[in-house]
This record gives sequence, C-alpha cells and structure tokens, in this order.
Amino acid sequence: MSEKTAVVTGAGSGLGRRIAGALLGAGYRVALAGRREDALRETAGPDANALVVPTDVADPASVAALFAAVQGEWGRLDLLVNNAGVSLGGTVAELSVDDWRRTVDTNLTGMFLCAQQAVRLMRDQDPQGGRIINNGSISAHAPRPASVAYTATKHAVTGLTRSISLDGRAWNVACGQIDIGNAATEMTERMAAGIPQADGRLMAEPTFDAGHVADAVLYMAGLPLDANVQFLTITATTMPFIGRG
Repeated sequence: MSEKTAVVTGAGSGLGRRIAGALLGAGYRVALAGRREDALRETAGPDANALVVPTDVADPASVAALFAAVQGEWGRLDLLVNNAGVSLGGTVAELSVDDWRRTVDTNLTGMFLCAQQAVRLMRDQDPQGGRIINNGSISAHAPRPASVAYTATKHAVTGLTRSISLDGRAWNVACGQIDIGNAATEMTERMAAGIPQADGRLMAEPTFDAGHVADAVLYMAGLPLDANVQFLTITATTMPFIGRG
C-alpha cells in the first residue's frame, strides 16, 4: 500500500481534507491540490507522504503542472479523487452569469481537466491503469431551491463519470462517483440554523460525520481494478431527500 499514489483536489478543507487524511493514514502517497497553499500545508502536517501542489483546477496549465509534479515525484498515479467544487447560490432568475461560469469552470471543467490528465498518466504508465472517484452530490439526483448552477454541474458530473468509465476501459481505468448529502463540514454548518426547503419553509437539517465519507472513499479506492463502485450515495439518514420532503 505504501507504493500507492493519489491526487486529492480541494484538499485544503472540508471533505477533501478528511479524504486526504484517510488516504495518508492508509499508506498512500498523496498530492494535495487546492488554491490555498497554507491550507494545504495544514492538511499535510508533518506527513512525509504528502505533496503540496497549489492548483487552480479551472486553469489547464495549473492542472497540467499538478500531474507533472506527481509524475516527477512518484512516477505514477493510482487514484484521483476529483473533489474540488464551489457552491454559489442563486435562482435561475437571479444568478449572475459570472457566478454561473465560475461554478461550471470549477465543478465541471475542473473535473474534466483533472480526469483528462489523470487518464493520460494512467494510460501511459507501467503497470497501466488506475481509478478516478468523482465527488457528485445528492444534487446530482435532485436540486435544492436556488441552486441552479451547482445542480446543473453535479448532474453533468454524472455524465462525465459514465463517459470516463466507458472510455477508460481501454486502459484499465475505473471511474466511480460518490454522491454525498449533509456531511458535517464548514459548508454544512449553516444547516443547523435552517435552510430553505422546496415548500418555502426554513428547516434545520441533520448532518453526519464526514469521516464516513472518507471511509467510503477508502473502500472504493481499495477495490482491485476489475471491480468498481459505479455510484455510491451516502446521506444523513433523516435528511429531506427520499420521499416528498
């Protein structure tokens, strides 16, 4: 396991930090990608198996430099956790074009750019192959009010996951998606005070320990390449997702 290498995007906080920590704890060598170098260094701590690579996933040159650094440091890549994302609220009538484009650039184009570089590396290395895990969201299934950009990108991530899965077969590259609802991170702290529901009410929502997400990623990552979790959904049990809300 000590020879396994991974890239985690959005590793400076939230789920990315928890996932990166779990992978490091399991013996992976992990490249930590994100925009804030100081936050990435906090995630890395003293672990010698952590490689800090400040990265803007929406910038093709920055993404190419990330994967070049991984190849130069370790010579191969076994796992990409495509986690980086932003959530900019707004209804279809109110969301600015700039916020729409920023969301698409990060949540969708950024995932594509990282997946493209990862697949190329996995295709050309010996032994060939690897795994990509895309962070979807339960918004890949159903929207929240005033989440048009986020929801649209997460639906698109599902199509990206399926296409990578199909294209990757030729090079022994597996791809799956984890859809998460209400893991307890900085992003979900506001849920305790109440967030808008489909019927117009404000309602506090339950959350669950984000460590369970990291455990799920470890399970998906630990499978041999002839097996794949195509889609995994993990949510707070009683959140308003299943049923009529």
